This record gives sequence, C-alpha cells and structure tokens, in this order.
Amino acid sequence: MSAVLLVCGNALVSGEFPDLTVRDDLRRLDVSARPGKAELAPVFGALDGGRLVVFGTDADLAAVTLRLLRGDLLAEVSVGFVPSDPRSAVAEVWGLPGEPARALELALGGEVDPVPLVRDDAGGVLVGHGEIGPVRGVGYCDDDRVLPGRTARIVVTPHPDSGLAVRVTSGRLLRRGRTAHGRAFQLGCLATVPRYDGVPHPREVTRWTWYRHTADLRLVRGLI
Repeated sequence: MSAVLLVCGNALVSGEFPDLTVRDDLRRLDVSARPGKAELAPVFGALDGGRLVVFGTDADLAAVTLRLLRGDLLAEVSVGFVPSDPRSAVAEVWGLPGEPARALELALGGEVDPVPLVRDDAGGVLVGHGEIGPVRGVGYCDDDRVLPGRTARIVVTPHPDSGLAVRVTSGRLLRRGRTAHGRAFQLGCLATVPRYDGVPHPREVTRWTWYRHTADLRLVRGLI
C-alpha cells in the first residue's frame, strides 16, 4: 500500500530511523511542527486512498487529526503514527512501538483499528494526554462528580471502551486519586490553563469540556 509520510518539525533527529530513500511505497513530505490547513490541504487532496503516516510529536498528530476532522475526512483517511518522542502518551495509550523503525513498519503494514477521538469545547482535539491543575472547582465525568473542590491534577486520556478516562489526583506526591470512565468530562473552576498533548491552551478558562466525538480516528495499530 502506498503512503504519505509527514515529517513534522525537526522529527528526523534520531539515528534509529530507517533510510527512506530505499522505499518505493512511501512519499516523504517535510512540514512544520503542528502543521496547519495551508500545508495539509494539498496533502489530503493527493492521498487518493493512500495511508497517511505522521512522524512527530503527539501535538503534531493532534494538529493533523484536527484538520482531518474539520475537513470531514476522518472516515476516509487511515492514519499511522511514528512518535519522535519516546515519552509519547499516544504510543502508551494505544500500544504503539516507541522505537521509530518498528513504529514505521506498523504504520505502513498494520491494520486499521478505529479508536475514540476526544474533542474539547474550544474546537480542539486530544489524542494522547490532557491535563489541568492545580485546580479548584467542580468536575463531572458523565453524571459522576469526580471533583468536589480542590485537587492537584486532573489527567484525561482517550479510552477504548468509554471514550475517555479521567484521573483526579491529590497530595504532594500525587499518589492519592481516583479514575472514572465516561463519554465526557465537564469542569467549572477558578481560572486555569488546560494542556492538551503537551500544548497549553492560549488563555485561561473557567469552564472546560472534553468529550468523545461521534466519529473515531482510523488509527493503524493492529499487528502486521
């Protein structure tokens, strides 16, 4: 199967990555970190049924996924992911290889296994790890009140069954906490700044929602 490899930002800094010049099933395109509409629209238009592989950070994958969402292309495009950061939350959540060469082989030859896509009420997406805290307010995971006041940290990740998992932790060492699962997390709080996939929101908010989108992300993660 032919594929387009998006190399985002300065992702090609690891000596572990295979020599792309020997592959005839892969077209490489260098784009900026967290690429936007201007760079991605021509790429999407030229896919013609081929697979899209993103080599970069979780934030890069989120940027590409957001453009697929806004272009109504989630149901049409299969996405492979090669994490450039060994600490990738996406790789951890969905069981992707952390070593780039292995991740590329899976992204090119693996099976599509659709996974929940998490959105926020500010128009963004969350593909790996969202975090808020310290925070004071009231938060719900569906009908479950998970935050009745103040806490050190709230972490939200996609979850294969419910849509998302919400981990609320407290204490100096963040050892005390609880986890809830549902389709949506809603927070009302004193002004705070959410972070999603390593990127801080550009302004403080007093309300925030993460929720499962109606369509899944067609992620390549099945074994070859």
